[in-house]
Amino acid sequence: MTRDIAITPLTAEAFAPFGDVLNCDGDPDKIINAGLCGRFHDRAQVDCDGRVGISLFRSELRQLPYKLDLVERHPLGSQAFIPMSMDPFLVIVADADLQPQAFITAPGEGINFHRGVWHGVLTPLTGPGLFAVIDRIGEGDNLEEHHFTAPYRVIFDE
Repeated sequence: MTRDIAITPLTAEAFAPFGDVLNCDGDPDKIINAGLCGRFHDRAQVDCDGRVGISLFRSELRQLPYKLDLVERHPLGSQAFIPMSMDPFLVIVADADLQPQAFITAPGEGINFHRGVWHGVLTPLTGPGLFAVIDRIGEGDNLEEHHFTAPYRVIFDE
């Protein structure tokens, strides 16, 4: 048996229980570089035990409907996904009761999952699938996985 999850647009308000939306909405906090660059300052807090690292991930493209049978979380630190293209991607999160929700980012938007938040794997739907990932680097087990016995089907609600 599969259960459907409708994809909704990502908003800061809807995503707040799970993390931060990383974008350039509104006016920059500062104008720098001789007036040629706007800085959108401190859009997410990195929260981790250990040191922070920046990695590059190249993920295979996925298709809709997407079969959701696995979520994961990182108990020792937050994790940010920042696309290295203007392609939107699918973001799946689940609450403490493992009830999933699905969001689609706007072009160029990234996200930062709070420490311990259940989330789906990196799920680009178009583009190169290349992301900068900011997360915890260090000793200890920072990955927990949950496999759903009955998968969900992630779709655009028409």
